Amino acid sequence: MRNSKAILRDLQQQITLKEDISEIRSILFIVMENVLGLTQAEIFADKSIAFGDNEQKKLTDVISRINNQEPVQYIFGSAYFYGRRFKVCSSVLIPRPETELLIEEVLKETKPFTPGAILDIGTGSGCIAVTLAKELPEKRIVAIDISEEALKVARQNASDLGASVEFNKVNALEENFPVIDLEMIVSNPPYIAVSETGDMKRNVVDFEPHLALFVPDFNPLVFYETIAAKGMKTLKDGGKAIVEINERFGKEVVAVFKEAGFKNARVIKDLREKDRIVIASK
Repeated sequence: MRNSKAILRDLQQQITLKEDISEIRSILFIVMENVLGLTQAEIFADKSIAFGDNEQKKLTDVISRINNQEPVQYIFGSAYFYGRRFKVCSSVLIPRPETELLIEEVLKETKPFTPGAILDIGTGSGCIAVTLAKELPEKRIVAIDISEEALKVARQNASDLGASVEFNKVNALEENFPVIDLEMIVSNPPYIAVSETGDMKRNVVDFEPHLALFVPDFNPLVFYETIAAKGMKTLKDGGKAIVEINERFGKEVVAVFKEAGFKNARVIKDLREKDRIVIASK
């Protein structure tokens, strides 16, 4: 038998990542939940558990992968988003807590008990579309992505979580959106310029799908230009576009929507006071 706090301390000493202690502990809570079945509450209560060579070997293997910068969510194949557990793999981005702000803004901007169609562009794991389907069951939720592998993951997540979402393989930059008379368009599109790669962490650059991350330096706003132009054709009058953005381009994204004919385009900041979301109305 071993006490859970002692296990946590031992694991903490084995982590070589250059992260602050709170981030390392967040990673280790996920490790201990998945390998040892311990919740955070049980760890804080210093619960004693059976701990033998098998558990030690599993932990050693996982810590080695973490020290090699592999994201813990990919190691265990899941990540939490808006209180729900989603399947993830290297074909999709890991859902970020910051993206939950997009969900909050959608819920503020829509009438929940009335019919309407919402399109999620670049759905990836499906975390946005599935969450909206669960939170807004009266709405028709449609999601598109260029990656068939990503769509397989998204469909599985929708099935696992009992969400009604229509998934379509669509190249948003080159093809028409598959639905019109939309109440809302939402998207967390690729928005990191290739030149920013040097400032990013290895666990993102080395493991997460570049197709979902990067845009060319010569046109970092390409997805917002597409969403704005096609949104004017597919949104109802008064319909809204709500998109996550690169914090560097808040004013520029607002300008893109205004130039396309949208009204009341504005930036929403996240909890760290960084530009995170742009909302605009047709």
